[in-house]
Amino acid sequence: MSEYEQPNRVGREPTMEDLHQLMGASTPHFALQLRNRIRSLISTLPADHPVRRTGEREIARLEQIAVGSERRGEPGQGEPAMPSLAGRDAI
Repeated sequence: MSEYEQPNRVGREPTMEDLHQLMGASTPHFALQLRNRIRSLISTLPADHPVRRTGEREIARLEQIAVGSERRGEPGQGEPAMPSLAGRDAI
């Protein structure tokens, strides 16, 4: 999944349809890339804009599914333990 934006979205105000197109592909595997694309899409909108409010809710949901779906092996299974992404301020 690329974070490259579609050319037809550049230079115009984002719509709810633009946001829904990005939200439709949300899976744990691509959640953080989608979060970044949505964050870029809504960054210029005022705080009370409906597309921005919906986008911010979706960003929170994507961060939850990205971290909530994380699976790490237990120490002693042949691999060193890896720190969890949960609890980090910036993912």
